Amino acid sequence: MQDKVIAVPKNGKELQAGPSADLLCKVLRDEHGIQTDSHIGYGLALVWVWDGLVIWCDGEWYWWRADWDGWRTRVLYARHSAIESARAARRIAFRYAELRRSQEGSALTVGARA
Repeated sequence: MQDKVIAVPKNGKELQAGPSADLLCKVLRDEHGIQTDSHIGYGLALVWVWDGLVIWCDGEWYWWRADWDGWRTRVLYARHSAIESARAARRIAFRYAELRRSQEGSALTVGARA
């Protein structure tokens, strides 16, 4: 068994970003058929799902870019508790499907113009 490095911030609370991200990757792969890639360091883990869909995890929360607010000209983020990896994965799978549809539609439009 490999040793797991657990980040302990100044408040003494143990963060398990790596294991939480690994669990999210497993659920996305096994239950939703979505391949991911994860990177861990500095107390955070990143899970790459699709262009424009990267999930950050600190061991307590998952959060990702959900939309763009054109009126306020800023990014809107969604978050979900890392305790509920399966429910977070379901929300992420919906966002993934939405992004794929919009990008495929853009590719079809560009191809039609050529």
